[in-house]
Amino acid sequence: MALLPVDTAREKILKNVKPLPAESIPLEQALHRVLTQPVKARCAQPPFNASAMDGYAVRASDLSTTPVSLEVIGTSAAGHRFKGAVRSGEAVRIFTGAPVPADTDTVIIQENVAVQSKPYISVLESSAEGRHIRPTGLDFQRGDILIPARTCLNARDIGVAAAANVANVRVRRKPVAAILSTGDELVPPGEKPRADQIISSNNFALAALITQLGAEVVNLGIVPDRLKATERAITRASDCDILITTGGASVGDHDFVKEALKNAGIRIAFWRIAMRPGKPFMYGRRKGQHVMGLPGNPVSALVCARLFLKPLIDAMLGLPPVDGLVEARLGSPLKANDIRQDYLRATLEVAPDGRRTVFPFSRQDSSMQRTMRDSQALIVRPPHAEAAKAGDTVKILVLDF
Repeated sequence: MALLPVDTAREKILKNVKPLPAESIPLEQALHRVLTQPVKARCAQPPFNASAMDGYAVRASDLSTTPVSLEVIGTSAAGHRFKGAVRSGEAVRIFTGAPVPADTDTVIIQENVAVQSKPYISVLESSAEGRHIRPTGLDFQRGDILIPARTCLNARDIGVAAAANVANVRVRRKPVAAILSTGDELVPPGEKPRADQIISSNNFALAALITQLGAEVVNLGIVPDRLKATERAITRASDCDILITTGGASVGDHDFVKEALKNAGIRIAFWRIAMRPGKPFMYGRRKGQHVMGLPGNPVSALVCARLFLKPLIDAMLGLPPVDGLVEARLGSPLKANDIRQDYLRATLEVAPDGRRTVFPFSRQDSSMQRTMRDSQALIVRPPHAEAAKAGDTVKILVLDF
């Protein structure tokens, strides 16, 4: 069976994928959720002419000559506006953020005022109309679109939505992804493995990545290398949008995932990709459910998840596709590539002028998680790429998880 190119595999996965339905949620739950409708301001900000300084609200026409004596007839503070009328020759003590009285048009900062015998002040310097006043709607007006649809909300978005009196937002429902790890050799962290066992890490790393991508996780735990046990675990995930398996998708005598998926009614669309690491990647569907069989090697699993799972979740959330590839210079030479597309772990240095240089690790074994953790980028080398020397330009995928 010929190996499937990476781009072809991604196209097959994303074919006919539609965004999930929308739901309305409280603003305090909306961090990292994707908008389906723009956020419009339900009020102006500020909602009134507001003082930008501590001082005195006055009429600019009273300041044609200075110093001038004015009578202080009241106070306007935040949350406590002055409700009276201000005539010529009068002033109102005002504080930052307080409403500016309707009959005044400028604010004299308190440093430019000398207090006389109460209730009089002496204004020492003149001030132009509108000085130190934040006009109504300076930030935004009622009805303004503040955040466009398809935005993944961050803390700044939440702040502006709250200021606009928006209590609930329409967002895309989160995809639900179930994770199933297979292998008699696996034990959870914290337990003591036998001499022939290792600690399970894929489900933890994948759960973290899935959460970061904006989906919910259902962890089905570790399943032994038994066909019936694997089938039962797959059935438990029947209501999830995505089923992810790790391990058991190769061709060994103890690899039952492919058979169990078929027995569960999952149609396998393709298996084995022309990439390194991650060749045993498998993809299928069951009605509306997407199924990804990731390799058991930790680096292979994460690379496949970044290349195939991320764009799937993005599409389900209605986010625009982004390949994430940028250019960088090689810091050390590379040999010619074979028929598989390579994703080489590398450190990344960014010069003050923004130029990137990548240094591939000398060993690229797909079981070496420490080098994956220490990498900032993957060097993407297409099939049959010629040998490259230090200083050559290459494509890289900057790691953001």
